Amino acid sequence: MSKTTQTITRTLTGEVISSKMDKTLVVRVDRTVVHSKYGKRYVQSKKYHVHSEDGEVKVGDSVSFEACRPYSKTKHWKLVKNA
Repeated sequence: MSKTTQTITRTLTGEVISSKMDKTLVVRVDRTVVHSKYGKRYVQSKKYHVHSEDGEVKVGDSVSFEACRPYSKTKHWKLVKNA
């Protein structure tokens, strides 16, 4: 029997908030968190630098991206598709 290995790549979806850099997008990912004591829901957001070969994506677009090799100091994600 041969062993099969599966690689699980981390995929996120967010909104483009900046596309001014060359081949780089800044994407904001929002997540809803419940406060442990008070039970109130609130939104936390985080920004990711995403590599994009083509410059077709504009500010406000919803995109999916996945983890990849480091392209630079802050860029460890690549664009998969427009969601």
